[in-house]
Amino acid sequence: MITQPEQRMTSTPGSKLADLSQVSRLAPELRRDIAVVSAVLPFKVNNYVLDELIDWSAAPDDPIFRLTFPHRDMLPDSMYQHVAAMLDAGANRSELRAAVEPLRKELNPHPGDQMEKNVPGDDEGQLSGVQHKYRETALVFPANGQTCHSYCGYCFRWAQFVGISELKQQVDRPERVFGYLRQHPEVSDVLLTGGDPMIMKTELLARYVEPLLEPGFEHVRNIRFGTKALSYWPYRFTTDPDADALLRLFDRLVAQGRHVAVMAHFSHPQELRTDAVQEAVRRIRSTGAVIRAQAPIVKHVNDNADAWATMWRELVRIGVVPYYMFVERDTGARDYFALPLHQVLDIYREAISQVSGLERTARGPVMSASPGKVVLDGTAEVGGEKVFVCRFLQARDPSKVNRPFFAAYDDQALWFDDLKPAFGRPDFLD
Repeated sequence: MITQPEQRMTSTPGSKLADLSQVSRLAPELRRDIAVVSAVLPFKVNNYVLDELIDWSAAPDDPIFRLTFPHRDMLPDSMYQHVAAMLDAGANRSELRAAVEPLRKELNPHPGDQMEKNVPGDDEGQLSGVQHKYRETALVFPANGQTCHSYCGYCFRWAQFVGISELKQQVDRPERVFGYLRQHPEVSDVLLTGGDPMIMKTELLARYVEPLLEPGFEHVRNIRFGTKALSYWPYRFTTDPDADALLRLFDRLVAQGRHVAVMAHFSHPQELRTDAVQEAVRRIRSTGAVIRAQAPIVKHVNDNADAWATMWRELVRIGVVPYYMFVERDTGARDYFALPLHQVLDIYREAISQVSGLERTARGPVMSASPGKVVLDGTAEVGGEKVFVCRFLQARDPSKVNRPFFAAYDDQALWFDDLKPAFGRPDFLD
């Protein structure tokens, strides 16, 4: 039987953080780094992560500690020094906020043109809280789901959590979303994302999905939930007060002919080892929902093939489908977490070679760039030039999907925008 602890969260430096016994044993310079960096980038951790996932005897090098706790190198040195000086001088909350807000905007808070090109419109104007980048898929950001049980340091949605209104995406009126979807029969997939929609009570969550069972939405075949709750608070699906109601919601969606996909973010095999997460996976699968697992490859956390191979094997063992290995996006603490593309490719190739065919369903390495999802298939030598072999798995322009193209090999490239077309061509797919 799974016993659920009371959920406790720490989201700011200071007394609450100092009261944590595990943190109090860290070196003073580490505690200072946490305070400085978390004044700029969002930090939040709960007791499940602290007590069940982090091996404190290995901290600060434990991968889940690296995944969740701030580190000095997550900020450029000049930015770190500026914020540290303000804290040392006793700056109050409003002074600190005014100083760090422009600093946050220097960290590319919305990569991939997601605000400029992805947000659609309706008769009332721009439809804030919806992204419709790919023909078949619409992303929905429920207003009540714009936080998480704990935060990942690499999160490309970190701008949702820092309290700057113009950076935030959220839907305040669900009926506008349904009106938009009625007018766009090409949309087959609706993805609820955030933040994390599983932070919401089931009653609120149902308001965003149950109307999709009504006449007029037959074209919406697949309903996805992007979530880290299985990693950071699996009790959401087992013993939370409305966990049973959530599973009944999945049951209803499946019974009405919808494919329900829980898009789970698992970054490391340590997240799969508790009884709580394995029971949560079993309960979700009992509804007919499918769980697919995805995460970026990030330095300090999962930047080795053995971690990925172990994770993929364990995911398949418990009934979860490996889906994507992403490349860390060019935002926030990217300089701390990013790896050169050639190194990411080597790790993916080595990991995929260690597992069976059933465990090789994770596509990667994949970059969610402005024009679409770009997968690196490998390297090759063509006409005497070393190149990256690439494809679009998904694209703004559907005609580009699955067409191979070549990028000039660059051992310093970290992201799609660092690549140039091979052979002196003006465009990747001209």
